[in-house]
Amino acid sequence: MATQTPRSTPPARVASPTRAAAARQRTATGNTTGTAAGTAAGTSRRRQAASPPKTVSTLAIDIGGTGLKASVLDHTGHMEHDRVRIATPYPLSPQKLITVLEDLVKPLPPFDRVSAGFPGMVRNGHILSAPHFVSPDGPGGKPIGKLVEAWGRFDLQSELARATGKPTKVANDADLQGAAVVAGKGFEAVLTLGTGVGTAFFLEGHLLPHFEFAHTPFRKGTYNDQLGEATRHALGTKKWQKRVLEAIDAFRALTFFDHCYIGGGNSTRITIDLPADVSLVDNNAGILGGIKLWDRTP
Repeated sequence: MATQTPRSTPPARVASPTRAAAARQRTATGNTTGTAAGTAAGTSRRRQAASPPKTVSTLAIDIGGTGLKASVLDHTGHMEHDRVRIATPYPLSPQKLITVLEDLVKPLPPFDRVSAGFPGMVRNGHILSAPHFVSPDGPGGKPIGKLVEAWGRFDLQSELARATGKPTKVANDADLQGAAVVAGKGFEAVLTLGTGVGTAFFLEGHLLPHFEFAHTPFRKGTYNDQLGEATRHALGTKKWQKRVLEAIDAFRALTFFDHCYIGGGNSTRITIDLPADVSLVDNNAGILGGIKLWDRTP
């Protein structure tokens, strides 16, 4: 019987030392690269998180019958430059106002957006009434057709945006002042006393559509007639203050405000005691409201 030669078992396959080393090197390199990339990405994210957000500066303009004022506010509402002011020139057409404002703001630092308060009826940035500016003689003067026509529906918001090259909002001056002072609780009213009278209303901190409340009847005229600067000068400040108290009572009866703020240039002339639900506010609010207008309007 023939003897069978036993089959030899094939040797186990052993990875080539060269290939194994290469594999280990690739793995190690991959891990190192991945770790480095992850570290770099993490560092980048941390740097981005640590970088402060870009601050927005606001050019705030207060257009008044007596003076034109402006300043630039940082994102906290702090003035980056002392307020600049000039007397309001007359006669004042819309285009002359734009030119004068361009000159007024030249000394101010750069800004990202614009807010302007105007003493008249403003809707969507368009001027519906400009009682101080329709006479060549200024407030209280006889209106002339040319100026009435020029100011009617004038798009002040778009023209200021064009002149400055920045996003712009224009609102009634009392709306602008109120934006800076209201607490954001309940129904709050603002009454500004200056060359004329302005009003603004806020509900839970949101600016409501503007009404020219000052043009409604009060005593033998309107609030504007009875509380404006001409009447204060004619009556004397003592009698004028009593009339202001009477107006506040009528204002409360009509609006049922939770709180009323009295501002404007003539608010500094009020020295009598006011009701607990009425406060005097700084006239600089007309400037400081510039930043708040962007928060309190759509």
